[in-house]
Amino acid sequence: MFDFSRTKKRIITALGLAVLIGLLLTFAACTSKEVTQSTDESVAPVETTNLVLASTTSTQDSGLFDALIPAFEEAHPEVNVQVIAVGSGEAMEMGRRGDADLLLVHSPAAEIEFMEEGYGLERKPVMYNDFIVIGSADDPATIADSSDAAEAFTLIAQTESTFISRGDDSGTHAREMSIWDKAEITPEGDWYQETGQGMGATLQIAEEFQAYTLTDRATYLNLNNEDVIELPILSEGSDELLNFYHVITLVDAREQAAAQAFADWIVNPAGQEVIASFGVEEFGAPLFTPNADE
Repeated sequence: MFDFSRTKKRIITALGLAVLIGLLLTFAACTSKEVTQSTDESVAPVETTNLVLASTTSTQDSGLFDALIPAFEEAHPEVNVQVIAVGSGEAMEMGRRGDADLLLVHSPAAEIEFMEEGYGLERKPVMYNDFIVIGSADDPATIADSSDAAEAFTLIAQTESTFISRGDDSGTHAREMSIWDKAEITPEGDWYQETGQGMGATLQIAEEFQAYTLTDRATYLNLNNEDVIELPILSEGSDELLNFYHVITLVDAREQAAAQAFADWIVNPAGQEVIASFGVEEFGAPLFTPNADE
């Protein structure tokens, strides 16, 4: 007669033995891996620090960080840089809230206020480029004939030609508003539209509507080179269009040492050389001019 109970016990015993062997093999593999790791001195693990860098969308959209961050991380493999690209105003708000370790921004008046409030530890010049006014090749406001940006803005307002503003408290938006102030104009009406978005997105909206807008030259050239933006430059070169960037270390940075390492690197020859060479191969000239020594 078939003894089901004995067979069942044998099956259970066999299963138990199989499980035990599996556990032993797993343990042996893990132990072997740990030993290999612990005895292989050539593969010493590097403990990394995550550095939160709050910066402007222009440094991101221009492609500068694609060159800058890898160069820094190669020099400092212990630091992993996490870039959060927002407007300069929002970047400084992140600094106030303690949500960033370091700032790279381009809104000088707001930066000075930030430092006076006691949030910044140190503020250093890094680089500059310039703003430009672009628009439809038809140039309905005839701003190509203007002598400076304030006159160009005056002509745009007088003709109520469509103007696309970032409207996001960024450094670019702050500069735009200062030009309107210089022209003694409060921009309002259907002709004046705010996107609330970064530079790249705002440029694409201006392209879609064949409208005027203010942009930093680096982002424009990068997107123009990729055939994303075809609007021509119509006003450039006046003093109010210079665009200066500063790096700011923060009093309450979580990763103070990493933030200081980046701030020191970007204003010293290694970082300044990356900035000086960025864009030269593609455009024949740098998109930013390093000015840490000024």
